[in-house]
Amino acid sequence: MHRRSFFKTAAAAGLAGPGVKNAAAYVPTHNWDRYDFGSGPAVTKRLNQGPFPHQPPERIYPSCTVMMATTPSEDVVPNFGKGPVTYITANMGLPEIIGDDKLRAIEDLVRMPLGQKLYLRPTWREVQPRRGRLDLPEYFQHVLELAKKYDKRLGFRIQLRAPDYRDEALPQYILDNVPMVRLEGVWRPVRKSPVPEPRYDHPYYEEPRYDHPYFQEAFAELNGLLAAEFNGNPLIEFFDTFMYGFWGEAHTAPFRNNPFPDYRTAERTWVHMMEVQLQHWTKTPLLTNVQPDNSQVGNSEMVDLTVRSHNWLRVDTIYVSNEQIEMISNRPPWIGAAVEVGGAQGIVEEPPESIRANEGVTSTDNGIQHVMDVGPNYWSLWHRHSISVAGIMNYYQQYPKTIDQICRRIGYNVRPSFVWVSGAQDPRLFIGFANDGLAGVPGVLYVSVVSDDGKVNVGGGLDPGYPLPGKIRQAEFILPPGTRWEGLKLKAELEVKGVRYPVRWGTRQQTNPDGSLTLRINRPVGPNGY
Repeated sequence: MHRRSFFKTAAAAGLAGPGVKNAAAYVPTHNWDRYDFGSGPAVTKRLNQGPFPHQPPERIYPSCTVMMATTPSEDVVPNFGKGPVTYITANMGLPEIIGDDKLRAIEDLVRMPLGQKLYLRPTWREVQPRRGRLDLPEYFQHVLELAKKYDKRLGFRIQLRAPDYRDEALPQYILDNVPMVRLEGVWRPVRKSPVPEPRYDHPYYEEPRYDHPYFQEAFAELNGLLAAEFNGNPLIEFFDTFMYGFWGEAHTAPFRNNPFPDYRTAERTWVHMMEVQLQHWTKTPLLTNVQPDNSQVGNSEMVDLTVRSHNWLRVDTIYVSNEQIEMISNRPPWIGAAVEVGGAQGIVEEPPESIRANEGVTSTDNGIQHVMDVGPNYWSLWHRHSISVAGIMNYYQQYPKTIDQICRRIGYNVRPSFVWVSGAQDPRLFIGFANDGLAGVPGVLYVSVVSDDGKVNVGGGLDPGYPLPGKIRQAEFILPPGTRWEGLKLKAELEVKGVRYPVRWGTRQQTNPDGSLTLRINRPVGPNGY
């Protein structure tokens, strides 16, 4: 029975509402703005965030004066939870990288200044060819070493099915023990590709019976091995959620069927597989694709579980269904999001005049602008099936403006915009925090006022996701009696899934080597005293 037919039958039988939810966990399509996903991650020692009336008729707090004001940095401000992502491998593995010396080409990609993070997408067969242990391929290990050398974090996904690989994605022990089901339909090219795409060469496609006990046992082992190595690893920025089908993007379009006997089995299987991942990936954020459930395998519940467990989201292109745009652009502010979109131009072998514009806007710049429209934390530096530094720079050298803009604004860029000072014997700071980025803070921002000698250390957390872009979030810091505020340092950390990461303030005013800001009087005073 198809899913929607099941819901019609269930409603007619009086099983609507909670009964349907228990029978099948499918989450109906809804608007995401103000949808009840809960209050977000817990905040330890929440800062008082106002209001702070200090003038009649509600003079509750002593009067205060702005003594310091900051302005946005004009530079790229790298932090955890944001940044352009240099794709090392994606759909095709090493053949996607241009050049004969793949390891040298990888180092060129890693050290490219435009990219702040790195990304890999190997297959299960590549990382675990035999049961009981990981056996990472040479290029994966090479990227890990280079990430440490160049101080860049890595995100990655393990593909269970990889239609653009020449080789099988599943390890042989899965193929030997798990039945495979043939998919029905034909996959034809919809556009011309600069390189041959293996996906169209296969006479048919198969998917494993994911619900098979052997597959589930091996999948749990794989997650355990990966998490033991990478969960909470300081080199790892995020891990893409395992999902159904091609590339792990939660679909097998354009094929008509899936390998399950019915929708309930498919949904129960993938919800369980999501729960396995949540049990193992307790520190590193999971990124779940917001693919509509056209293959009918339980995507909606996986996305819902992702948000409610304070993990993050991703979308695999920008010109997609309105459902996916709704989810990404109206997600809760504490939820990070990645947008994968390949640059359509810039192949180094093509002459500059091959980069065509429509009404003065190239297709790559058009895509970047629409990425910024949805407020992401990450964006892919990637030319699909043709990865090279030369290709990226060929485009950037001709059209730097839009790329520079997204590199400066992507994710969150927080700063203490206003610093009000009150009192001498009972000193307080009231700080208005601004966010000059495109996205909310993907977790909880903890701020502290400290002294070099350690005698002053006061602070706490803002509400999850705050400060929001284009708005001010105020907070109160009560200093020890008699403390002089000038010379104290303002420090920030981002907490995601219980792990804290240092945050560098995005100010044009000089920060300290650790990213903190020394408090000082700098308020500009005009001819009228303002």
